[in-house]
This record gives sequence, C-alpha cells and structure tokens, in this order.
Amino acid sequence: MTRNFSSSLFGLSSAGRKMSRRQSLMLGAVCMALGLRPTRGLGADEMILRAIPHSGEKVPTVGVGTARVFDVGTDAARRSELEGVVSSLVAGGGSVIDTSSDYGSAEGVVGDLVEKLGARPHVFIATKIRSGTDAKTAHAEFDRSLQRLRTDRIDLLQLHNVSRPDESLAQLREWKAMKLCRYVGVTSTYEGDYGAMETIIRREKPDFVEVAYSLGEREAEKRIIPACVEADAGILTALPFGRSSLFRVVKGKPVPDWAQEFDARSWAQLFLKFLIGNAAVTAVIPGTDKPEHMNDNLAAGRGRLPDEDQRAKIVELWQSLN
Repeated sequence: MTRNFSSSLFGLSSAGRKMSRRQSLMLGAVCMALGLRPTRGLGADEMILRAIPHSGEKVPTVGVGTARVFDVGTDAARRSELEGVVSSLVAGGGSVIDTSSDYGSAEGVVGDLVEKLGARPHVFIATKIRSGTDAKTAHAEFDRSLQRLRTDRIDLLQLHNVSRPDESLAQLREWKAMKLCRYVGVTSTYEGDYGAMETIIRREKPDFVEVAYSLGEREAEKRIIPACVEADAGILTALPFGRSSLFRVVKGKPVPDWAQEFDARSWAQLFLKFLIGNAAVTAVIPGTDKPEHMNDNLAAGRGRLPDEDQRAKIVELWQSLN
C-alpha cells in the first residue's frame, strides 16, 4: 500500500535521501503503534499496491499462480474457463501471473490467453527456469519460455527450487542487461532448501524471492523473509492456501465476525489478507482455474488489512482449529 508518512522519525529529509526498506518497515510499525494513518487513503474498491524494493515500481498485491491449474494443454473447455480467470485478474486490478517452464503446458496456455485478450501491457509475467543446469540447457529453456509466452521480454525470471548455496544469478543478470527480463530472482517451496536460499539471498541480493508462505506454513518468517528484507528483495508467496490444506481445516466453519474488521468476508480473503498484512510481502499468487475464485482472491487486495494484533489473533484461531 502506498503510504505517505513523515520521514522525520528516522532523520530523513524530504529532499531526496532514500529510505531503506528496513527503515520503511520500522516506520510503518511505529506509525501503526501510534495510531497514525496514511495522509492519502485508498478507496474501498482500489487494489492495494506494493513497491518492488529495487525499483520502486508498484504491483498489485494479488496475482495468480499457474502450477497444475493452467496445465490443460489444448482442452478448449478448460482454456475457456482459464480465459475467464485471466480476464478477471486484469479487470479486477491484478497483474502478476506466475508460471514456470516446469509447469507442463502452463506457459503456453498463459501465452495464448494473454495474446488472445490483448492483455500483455497489463500483466506482470513471472516465469522460472530450472536451477543447476548448464549454460546451453538454460539458454534453450529460456528461449522456449519466451516462445511459449509469446513475448520478447519477461517481467521476472527466477531460478526454480534452488538447493545449493553456490548457485548464481550471473546468467539471469546477463539476460536482464540484454533487456530479456526486467527482474531476476530465486524460488523454493521446500524447507530443506531454505538454508541454501538464505545464503543465496544475502549474497546475490535478488530482485525477488518466491517462497512457500501461508497461515499453516510460516517457516519462511524465521529466515527467508528477514533475509529478503535485509537484501531489499521483493517477496512472492507461493502456496498461500497451503496446497488447499487450509480450506480442509475450515470446511463447514463460518468466517469469524471479527474478520470484517479488516474486510475479510471469506476464508480465502482471510488467508490472503494475513499474508498481505505482512508489509514485507509484495504479492500473493494463489492458483485457481475458476473466475469466481479469482474475483474472491482479488478482494483480499482491497480494503483494510489486519494489523499485527489482528494477525496474531488469526494465528491463535488457526492453532485452535488444528
């Protein structure tokens, strides 16, 4: 969310000294504790945006993931429904579409639908290539991704599921210098990789990190998110519904009335607002193949967000349900 707080609390002049991300996060916490509000608020239907730390470019806080759900090949009926998902994403103020060369036909489906809808200027496409491959294989994989996605430039290119601390972003940065991608990053959704991830983040200082993070899987809070804040890396939260495990726990249970205090009117919105309520998170990328679910998810990026006390209350609720 764009917030115009006074920078005097940290001795920063208004004449152009750039506030670090750590200072910005600290300032936000201080202002919240003091009950201060942004000088310019968002409308109830306006999507909350977050700045990419390395550039200041702002992106909507809710996007869509494509693992499994967009791997539909040439199935016309399923592609039609996914066209509704992409259309709803853009119409609802979202832009981030996360995919990968490893997601079967997903890249090709994304490329076809984005082209059909004329949506390329309105979407932020993030894709991934496998880590640990030789240069020739990496080039071939990236070329294939560009062809499938029907574009000459990716917004975000990431090394997928990094597992070794010596992995480098040098090749991706070379492609960035060639303007084949705008941002580079690393990903993993496996806790066993987090030690390597932390080392890479602190050394390479990527533009983005994609990591598994949900109400039911908060290991990233201990090491990965702090490392991202230190490195000024944007954060995409993969698996924000925990491979649907969160919905299984709350099935048949009503959303608590107090969730309306931060405008959460469904379990999906509560789960996503919990994550977006962490100021270090740039965007959540829940996967879906249903336009109605896309619209429900997008609503999590509007209105009020839970403060730290409310986020703690959400954690307590979750613990009581397990």
